[in-house]
Amino acid sequence: TSFAQAPATPTLPPAPTPAPTVDQIFDKYVAALGGAAALEKLNSRVSKGTFEVPDQGAAGSIEIYAKAPNLTLTVIDIEGFGSIRNAWDGSRGWTDNPQAGLNDYTPEQTASAKLGSFYLPIKFREFYPKLSVKGSDKVANRDVWVVEAAPAEGSPRLFSFDAENGLLVRAVSERDSPAGPIKIETYFSNYKDVDGVKLPFTIRQVNPQFSSVVTLSDVKHNLPIDDAKFRKPM
Repeated sequence: TSFAQAPATPTLPPAPTPAPTVDQIFDKYVAALGGAAALEKLNSRVSKGTFEVPDQGAAGSIEIYAKAPNLTLTVIDIEGFGSIRNAWDGSRGWTDNPQAGLNDYTPEQTASAKLGSFYLPIKFREFYPKLSVKGSDKVANRDVWVVEAAPAEGSPRLFSFDAENGLLVRAVSERDSPAGPIKIETYFSNYKDVDGVKLPFTIRQVNPQFSSVVTLSDVKHNLPIDDAKFRKPM
């Protein structure tokens, strides 16, 4: 007696991974950085390294001073050009460079600076009240989840988090220019552990005008920094 062979079970492609929620993405991000408790132990950061604009053959040094809750000063010294400083003292910003001299931040720069916080990873919702998962993408051959983050004022930004390790790998924002809005992409890589917190030691920024690369070599936390360092020179 012959029996008909049962049909083989059809092979189906694996079901796409359901997108995580915004909360799941940010919980994983904070955990990947070292956890909220480790982040909250820090109150200042001094980072030093190199700054390069490969397209223009320009290079120099960079120092970044950050102090809780939201004070920042970036000093870039480019060989043959001079020193560029950008700062936010908590309520106003200023910039100083050999070409344009000393100036206050524009309204757009001010709005952007207000979105900065020393504790941004654990305070994202305070600065971006509207958060939504836009889907998946790839950055440097890594799967990422893309979150759209809309601040109370200004245009939304896109943040891409590594689907596997949870770290932030790309941020995309827009800036006004005389020719209309331009897209700015910032890539974060080469994360290293410093005092129990992971930080990106390579930061690459790309816009239609030029691209720049910051490569950090030294990061120190909880150094005393006088608030006066961030104030606009008289």
